[in-house]
Amino acid sequence: MSYRKRSIFDFIKKLVSSPKSPDSESGFEVYPRSAHTVSRAQISDNALKVLYRLKSNGYQSYLVGGCVRDLLLGLEPKDFDVVTDASPEQIKAIFRNCRLIGRRFRLAHVHFGREIIEVATFRGASGDDGGADRVHENGRLLRDNVYGTIEEDVWRRDFTVNALYYNIRDFSIIDYVNGFKDHQQGILRLIGDSEVRYREDPVRMLRAVRFSAKLDFQLDPESAKSMGEMANLLQDVPSARLYDEVLKLFLSGSAIAVFELLERYRLFAVLFPDTDKCLRQAEGDFPRALLLKALGNTDSRIAEGKPVTSYFLLSAFLWDTVQSLVAIKVQKGMNEVMAFQEAGNEAIGRQVNFTAFPKRVGLSMREVWGLQPRFEQRAGARAFRVLAHPRFRAAYDFLLLRAQTGNASLELAQWWTEFQEANNERQKEMVRTIPGAKKRVRRRKKTAVRSKHVVISQ
Repeated sequence: MSYRKRSIFDFIKKLVSSPKSPDSESGFEVYPRSAHTVSRAQISDNALKVLYRLKSNGYQSYLVGGCVRDLLLGLEPKDFDVVTDASPEQIKAIFRNCRLIGRRFRLAHVHFGREIIEVATFRGASGDDGGADRVHENGRLLRDNVYGTIEEDVWRRDFTVNALYYNIRDFSIIDYVNGFKDHQQGILRLIGDSEVRYREDPVRMLRAVRFSAKLDFQLDPESAKSMGEMANLLQDVPSARLYDEVLKLFLSGSAIAVFELLERYRLFAVLFPDTDKCLRQAEGDFPRALLLKALGNTDSRIAEGKPVTSYFLLSAFLWDTVQSLVAIKVQKGMNEVMAFQEAGNEAIGRQVNFTAFPKRVGLSMREVWGLQPRFEQRAGARAFRVLAHPRFRAAYDFLLLRAQTGNASLELAQWWTEFQEANNERQKEMVRTIPGAKKRVRRRKKTAVRSKHVVISQ
């Protein structure tokens, strides 16, 4: 390696503060097929096609990232990501079913019907300006993505267990950062200096929580210690991106564990400041009990393969905030139904500054909240109108959640459970027997008296 290249590489090592950065002279571990459990039978046929096609055209090709990590755990990967030394243009020339995406760092998407195999060129360690980083005014560290070698690519990845390369040439796993041993010991460790890596991308803190909860891995102390101090960096991440991360966090099947970790590292307060305030100021156990119940139900549905909706969980997150706002408005003389509408708008308007969920999600949340006071109004045709509402099922499930955690009447929840399952005659009887219900009195319509006189026009 030339002196100039060595100088640049040494500069990059200092930037990531890694104890040892691999190059052609430094070591790395190669685990042969006999030393690991990854089998080609576990790998998508389309991913294998991409790997072998790149190999047959003279390029390096590896599986990398979460798919290798999950395969070692015996899990079925959601996606298979491939990395290579071929440029995006060279990849496109090989695969007719390829589409290039991205501006700052181009990626190749190879389409096989509904399945997409993402192929990335090795990322380099520095930009065209010789590796200079740009520090944003809020302290975030910005870097440009450029192409490089596998030795450089590994240092641009976040966690050691996500930096294992499965080599299609001999079915071995290549490890530059002791990720294989961390994987065996169940340790989630950032590559390089944690403070530098979090400044590069604060979302790595959320990824650390998600992987730790999902994989049941212990976050190593060095990677965890600066989270609470740097949590405020998340405020500078676009709120739309944070919403996407929230979905990954809470809809991955480990929502309760995620919530506990977010609280431990003071990250939840950045994502849901109003909810965090309500939890800290609550006099009873209700707000936390309702939230934990909602998170537990979400985990159970995912485990059973049932669908889940983000708006239901978000409705639970902001419910106590909405109730507090409703109480203030009702005290000032506002009608309760109208108070729920305005409180819902206000709570959502504040929350989207932190996690900007789509308007359709906010609309569904307002409907779930708005139906809660209407469950109390069952006399006459009101119960039938509530039952016919398109958001009835979600609102009813929310009522059950409230009843199970002491925020609503169990008797009311049981009444609606029976009402929706009863036939029409039974439903009419249930409505008539509600205490305070009045029988409808039909009044005779007055008919106009027609004149017997006939006026003849002249």
